[in-house]
Amino acid sequence: MIYGASFDPPEKNAAFARKFDFNFPLICDTDRKIGLAYGACEDADAVAARRISYVIGEDGRILLAYPTVDAKTHPARVLNDLRAHAGTEKRRG
Repeated sequence: MIYGASFDPPEKNAAFARKFDFNFPLICDTDRKIGLAYGACEDADAVAARRISYVIGEDGRILLAYPTVDAKTHPARVLNDLRAHAGTEKRRG
């Protein structure tokens, strides 16, 4: 499952998701709890979140972490990393 998180309120997130035709939900992290927990901001007064990304496994553990994200190249990078990760898991299996 894919999720996105933003500090914006629901109406802004909904408009953004419609504009870019997202096929995944955007979480409204207006209190910054998710941003603080995952390192996307330093404090609850942050105006914007840093662009970071995590791949979280079905068991809730972080499989891959991306402390910086280039929005143009990130999707391809994650797909490549997921393929490599899946191959590693099969060899361990």
